[in-house]
Amino acid sequence: MSARFTIARLGSQGDGVAETDSGEVFIPFTLPGETVTAAREKDRATLMSVLEASPLRIDPACRHFTECGGCAIQHFEADSYDRWKRDKVVHALKSKGIACAVGALVPCPPRTRRRVVFSARRTEAGMRLGFVRALSSEIIPIEECPISLPGIVAALDRLKTLAGLICTTTKSFHMTVTVTGSGLDVAAHDSGKLGGNQRRVASNFVIAEGLARLSIDGEIIIEPKKPVVLFGGVAVAVPPGAFLQATEAAEQTMAGIVGQHLSRARKVADLFAGCGSFALRLAAKSEVHAVEGDAPALAALDKAFRFASGLKRVTSERRDLFRRPLTFKELNAFDGLVFDPPRAGAEDQSKQIARSDVPYVAAVSCNPVTLARDLRILIDGGYALKSVTPIDQFLWSPHVEAVALLEKPRRRR
Repeated sequence: MSARFTIARLGSQGDGVAETDSGEVFIPFTLPGETVTAAREKDRATLMSVLEASPLRIDPACRHFTECGGCAIQHFEADSYDRWKRDKVVHALKSKGIACAVGALVPCPPRTRRRVVFSARRTEAGMRLGFVRALSSEIIPIEECPISLPGIVAALDRLKTLAGLICTTTKSFHMTVTVTGSGLDVAAHDSGKLGGNQRRVASNFVIAEGLARLSIDGEIIIEPKKPVVLFGGVAVAVPPGAFLQATEAAEQTMAGIVGQHLSRARKVADLFAGCGSFALRLAAKSEVHAVEGDAPALAALDKAFRFASGLKRVTSERRDLFRRPLTFKELNAFDGLVFDPPRAGAEDQSKQIARSDVPYVAAVSCNPVTLARDLRILIDGGYALKSVTPIDQFLWSPHVEAVALLEKPRRRR
């Protein structure tokens, strides 16, 4: 049964929040000030109709919006959307008692996402390739995707065919598709084990369609062209399923902010270095020690450095920074430091950084909540927070990146 609700504000995940006598109700695809009818189930409700629309409501950019589960907030006017994303960072900092001017959001243009994770499943009606409906296991096939690079959208039919060729399971599986300088890199996960004939058929398809590589659960099935990306002009042959920033523009923006902050450092530590998106750029001016727990990513970084020219020395170390963070004594060998951890943040590593006397620190994060926690640790350890820049690279989603810059006077030894 549907009921009438008035939306008070947007929640952290982009849902409208209605306040009722029995508690808050979260209603997707609604905006503050709107009056709607929705079918309630506990603290969530499904939108039925908008009775009084917000003046900030706009037409969504995609026909699949509200169904595919990929985007949460295409219906919000652009300037208001930008303020909402920036405010997520502001509120996270405020919750930890951190006072700092937060810059304007660096926007994310449509059609720039270079790395997309699709869901696929074989059904009685054939293969389905698309995104999973929110709070569901249903895969919604897509015919367009205005956040993704055109090269991915143009390949949707081919990717669906490839999914059918490699599927040997009745369950859903994932296909990560990345645009590289060599073509599309396709990394499947949990699609099942291929027989010999299936390998040949899938490999022939990859070659015929000009794809760069197909891997399944980390195993390269075929690699006609080594997938390569550029980090500041340095070519990196990325391993299967490697982490990359979602958009190249956002990566360049973050690297530019970090590089400027660390420009006076002769020796820099890059923690959670990945394949080297920061390290290889920073090496143009500074010696860099790159620390990363993923062996294939670290090997790709090291090989790229060895084949590059004009860089300062880059050393690498495989190390699980969650289990064994660099100690403050180790960190004191560096003049600058950048860390870019997963969403969980880097609490233990931050405690060591806070005890160090590294003068310049750049913190990069995709989670404002854990960023604020880690910044609080650094500030309590004597660091001054100089700036925070929010960056949108997950367009129309609730996620936002941020780069925070800190300084500490170096103690005399």
